[in-house]
Amino acid sequence: MSVRVPENNVQLKRAYEPPSPDDGARILVDRLWPRAISKEALALDDWMKDIAPSTELRRWFGHDPDRWHEFCRRYAAEIHDHQDLVEELRARARKGRITLVFSAHDEVHNDAVVLRNVILHDGTNRKAAKEQKK
Repeated sequence: MSVRVPENNVQLKRAYEPPSPDDGARILVDRLWPRAISKEALALDDWMKDIAPSTELRRWFGHDPDRWHEFCRRYAAEIHDHQDLVEELRARARKGRITLVFSAHDEVHNDAVVLRNVILHDGTNRKAAKEQKK
């Protein structure tokens, strides 16, 4: 079993919040570029759009909180197909803080929340799913 990622090493931040030295590596995890924000303003270290939800899933979810639990289940299944990217994020988070940057207005019901739980819980989707229900 791999070394667990410290929880405080994976944080979430909206793309529209200013970057901070405390962010560590800033990684955009959305498939689409955030509206009305420049590359310089985002100050990203990476853009991992391939780990974002599929276009179909993103459109289906539409940030509707009533679809949240089903979105979590479907997105976790999609993430399963990108374990190489999850492992890359885990490795980076074991070395230091990473910030998953997202553009959704809802800071509770978005793909970065699901991805963070998958990173922290070594892919044990049962535990990640329990966290989502809280």
